[in-house]
This record gives sequence, structure tokens and C-alpha cells, in this order.
Amino acid sequence: MTTTNTPFFVDDESAKRFTDKPLISQGLDSVRAYQFEITFQAPNADNLALPETSNMWTLAAKQVSQVGMTVEDIEVNRVNDKVFYPGKASPEELTVTFDNLYNQDVSLNLWKWFSTIYDPTNGRFNTETAGAAPIITKTNATIVHLNSKGEALYETRLFGVYPKSWKTAEFNYSTNEFHTIEMAFRYDFMEHVGAGAAGVGTALPST
Repeated sequence: MTTTNTPFFVDDESAKRFTDKPLISQGLDSVRAYQFEITFQAPNADNLALPETSNMWTLAAKQVSQVGMTVEDIEVNRVNDKVFYPGKASPEELTVTFDNLYNQDVSLNLWKWFSTIYDPTNGRFNTETAGAAPIITKTNATIVHLNSKGEALYETRLFGVYPKSWKTAEFNYSTNEFHTIEMAFRYDFMEHVGAGAAGVGTALPST
């Protein structure tokens, strides 16, 4: 007896659009790629003399690159065979494009934060142990995945975040879009948690 699998698409005249909904439209809805917010815990605000009083920055980000970690391979050769074991874990680099530049606090704070790593006005490279008053350059960040109601669904939490590059977008009279600032970040560790985890949604400002 031949078994016929049910297709995902609809090829029956009685189940075309505007009559019955195709099977594929029912169970595959998901989070949109544009439903997110990214927040940073303000890094050592006293040393930076930042104008913003809140401990959390919720910044208007146009784009956030992929976030993840990769486990490197340990290769073991035995006679004619080659096998692998998990080795060191390495986090990916994070790139964030910010576009709310009419709010001067955004661009100025990001530049001041980058300047705590390396200040091009005096050539000074800062570390957490340099000088009598240590400058804390690392902080934490949270990418909040939102559902269709704007509620927190998941959170990707990054720990030990610091900026490694700061650059503006191209200046071009022929373009028709918002100007942006692009920054690359490094982080040490990460976790991905769901709505039931402790603290999910608290990174966003209350309304």
C-alpha cells in the first residue's frame, strides 16, 4: 500500500485562497526580525560624566548583527582515523548600527564610551588597572525579542561588553535615508532565556 504525504501547499480547487486557508499559513507564524530592542547597562557613568541619569541605555538601533558563540574543534589523529572533541568557546563579534542621531545623548555617549578604550585626542589607551581611579570599560547588554504586542518574549544577554570600533556612515547627497553610527563590540559570555526566566523584560523602560 502506497502512503501519500500531505503537502504543505494547496493544490486542490476547493481549498484555494479566499475559501479555506492553506495549511502552511496556520502554524508557522513567528517573531519578526524587526521586533527587538537593545539596551546597555551604562558603563561607569561617573567616570564618563554622561548627561543621562538612567543606569540603562535603550538606544535606537537600526540593525543588530548575529549573536552567538562557536566551540572550536580539538582534532585527534589515530592511525587512519580523525576524530574531534569540543575545545575552547569563542564569542562572535557584535555589530550594531544606531540611527537616532537627533538625540545627541546617543551619539555623544557612544563616542565617550569608545574613548574610554582609546582616546585619540591624547593617544591614551585605558585599561581597568591604569591610574589611581580605574576606568571600567566593560558592561552588559541585552537584546530583547518582542512579540506582536511589544512584550518581551526572549532575551539574549551579553556580559563583558566593550566597544572596539566606532564609525559613521558614508556622507552622500544622493542617498535618502537616516544617517547612522556603526559600532563593533566584543563580549565575553552570553545566555539566551525565555519569558519565564527571572528578570525577562526588566531591561526595557516601563511606560
